[in-house]
Amino acid sequence: MSNNVLILIARVLLSFMFIFAGFGKITDPASTAGMIAGAGLPAATALTYLAGLFELAAGLAVLVGFQVRIVGWLLAVFCVFTGFVFHFSAINVPDFPAAANAWLSGLNFVNFLKNITLAGAYIMLATIGAGAYSLDARRGAYAAA
Repeated sequence: MSNNVLILIARVLLSFMFIFAGFGKITDPASTAGMIAGAGLPAATALTYLAGLFELAAGLAVLVGFQVRIVGWLLAVFCVFTGFVFHFSAINVPDFPAAANAWLSGLNFVNFLKNITLAGAYIMLATIGAGAYSLDARRGAYAAA
């Protein structure tokens, strides 16, 4: 299998989460707005819609291979930022048993690790480009291998 086919497969896999999450934030912002407000950030609903639009647009750009070098860096920064702001700290839900809070904190840390790992994948995508099967290649912005 050629590297360009593998890059296409990677782009499809890397785009799915952000397309899905962005669409979810736009169509049902309540839970994400609550999480943003809980982190102490202002204008939680507006930030939810902005994050949703960014995730959806960036996910679609990765999927079709448009401006992947730029979008890859933006997604890497987004992943690190959201990892530290929303997933790095312990969870302490009032009136939950200590074991339940510990379990939730463990799951939250797994999400932190996921975000950091995805940042690495997006940095790699930004470095190698979108591959030959992309809009970037059609525009001449990617030198196909």
